Amino acid sequence: MPTDSRIRVLVAKPGLDGHDRGAKVIARALRDAGMEVIYTGLRQTPEMIVSAALQEDVQVIGLSILSGAHNAIVPRVMDLLKQNKIDDVLVLVGGIIPDQDIEALKKRGVAAIFQPGTAMDDIVKFIRANVKGAGVPL
Repeated sequence: MPTDSRIRVLVAKPGLDGHDRGAKVIARALRDAGMEVIYTGLRQTPEMIVSAALQEDVQVIGLSILSGAHNAIVPRVMDLLKQNKIDDVLVLVGGIIPDQDIEALKKRGVAAIFQPGTAMDDIVKFIRANVKGAGVPL
């Protein structure tokens, strides 16, 4: 657990998707809400994301996916987290995720999926309510 009480969030753009405006908006909103945000940048592999999560000792991983590759990328990230015995990290997915894919992603361990139009405050509230041991006031 990090030494200060701020929630640590890793925001990642997996795959070949080159559109990161949404990820940057989320990162800024979380930072403005008092969270510590690590943004990995574009074109991250699942291996790079899990490695960064380990190195940064984060409590939340936020994956921003617009490319349609969520059914390949998210299960790989979840498998790598399991292989590394990381079971206390909240995994969130945002972006263009069809309604019919949401349940399968949640069954893989994704805590929540935020589609376009979700209010930033809703994301902040969800993280605060679901991060284990968070010492950040609501």
